[in-house]
Formats: sequence, structure tokens, C-alpha cells
Amino acid sequence: MDNDQISPQEFKRQREEGATFTLLDVREPWEFQMAHIPDAVLIPLGQLQTRMSELDLEKEIITLCHHGIRSQSALGILKQSGVKDVRNLSGGIDAYARLVDPSIPRY
Repeated sequence: MDNDQISPQEFKRQREEGATFTLLDVREPWEFQMAHIPDAVLIPLGQLQTRMSELDLEKEIITLCHHGIRSQSALGILKQSGVKDVRNLSGGIDAYARLVDPSIPRY
């Protein structure tokens, strides 16, 4: 897996070990209401460039969406803006729900 990606299992392990990062959910609000990971910050992909000031760009950012496509785009936007420490949750919340936390609804 390349360095821009983090697996759902590794994400869970790092969270349990107390790693500090911002979990950036770039889905739409209706998706977030249906299913989300606690402590995630919701900024839909289409609003990311105008709302980037809401993020602590000094802290690692992990992006996520439904399957990992939009969050990969978010990763690119963040990197182009100079953010160095950013990774994408591979497979998105769907993979996280399947592999790590089945209590999260799948849609």
C-alpha cells in the first residue's frame, strides 16, 4: 500500500494507540447522518478549498468518504495546498464498516 493510504485496520490500531490526527469526512451531510466515524470533521469535498482554514494543517489529516474516491481527491487538494501529512482511508467508510466496525451502517 502506498504511503498516501491507510488501511481500515491500521487506522483503528493507530486510533486505539492514541495517535492524534484530524479525520476529515468529505461526504455530503446526508451521508454523514446515515453513517460516520466518531470525531470526524465533515467538510464536503465541494467545500474543501473554501473551508480549509477550519482544519489544523499542522496535524496529520486522514481523509475518508464512502469508498475512497472523493477522499483521494481531497488528499490531492490538501497536498497541492502544501499539507504534507495527509493520508486517505482506503476503501472509505464502507471498508471500515465491513472490516473493523460492523455497527456502522452500510449504504
